[in-house]
Amino acid sequence: MKLPKSFGIWGNTEKDSFWETYPKILSWADKNDLKVHFTTRILNHEKCIHTAYPAIESKEQIGLLDFMVVLGGDGTFLSLARAMEHHETPILGIHLGDLGFLAKATKKDLFTRLNQVLLGDYILEKRILVKASFNNNGEIFHHIGFNDFVISNGESRRMLTAKVKVNGHWVGNYKADGLIVSTPTGSTAYSLSAGGPILAPTVDSLVITPISPHSLTSRPLVVPADSIIEVTFPENNKTILLIVDGQIQESLNPSSIVEITKTDFKINLIDFKDYDYYKTLRTKMGWGRRGG
Repeated sequence: MKLPKSFGIWGNTEKDSFWETYPKILSWADKNDLKVHFTTRILNHEKCIHTAYPAIESKEQIGLLDFMVVLGGDGTFLSLARAMEHHETPILGIHLGDLGFLAKATKKDLFTRLNQVLLGDYILEKRILVKASFNNNGEIFHHIGFNDFVISNGESRRMLTAKVKVNGHWVGNYKADGLIVSTPTGSTAYSLSAGGPILAPTVDSLVITPISPHSLTSRPLVVPADSIIEVTFPENNKTILLIVDGQIQESLNPSSIVEITKTDFKINLIDFKDYDYYKTLRTKMGWGRRGG
């Protein structure tokens, strides 16, 4: 494994803990003769005092770095995962708040984990992403998601009717407040709150989960990750929303056909042999606690 010479920092600049933590990482990098790159959002922030460092101005530049450090929560991680696209640069998530599902390091073991990365003492965990394609007024749009796509009626109080096909086969018409298509990574997010199953992160599947369905027989469905999921709206005459990872929102025409597939690339998460995903899951879910 090639030892790193450079890395980038991507962070949640709204958190005070980010501004407290990143200078310590710079000191560590300087001691280990590593070149650090920052996103332009960090460099242009009024709190940034290290403006002489090189900027990450494109996705291609991310691809040239040896690894990326994400400082923040799961939401910060999601934004980087989408920006990575086909680039295979490994990502080390460092959680600055409560325990998260995506970060494999905390402020407490930050430098232990960074030293492991420096020595090549880590493994890569490959996670799938999904792509949504749709036609709006004759123009084709594409979005990449790491957690999920949510389709809903937005502010409307009317129920959404979504006709779902998988690989050209009609599954059914979901009458619900909305529909979620999630990756295994996203199975512990909105889909879980809507009653969907938890998938281990490396399971090669997608989950289709209705949100508050009208019928109790409308249940979540797990399909192979290489499936082509098609969603249309036969009974809706108002604007429909497509929400990507809870962060990006697009309006759809009722005549839109949404096609959701797995991308042909994966994200490389830096993992460690002693990291216990199930311990994190157990802690987040409260399993094993009295009354849990």
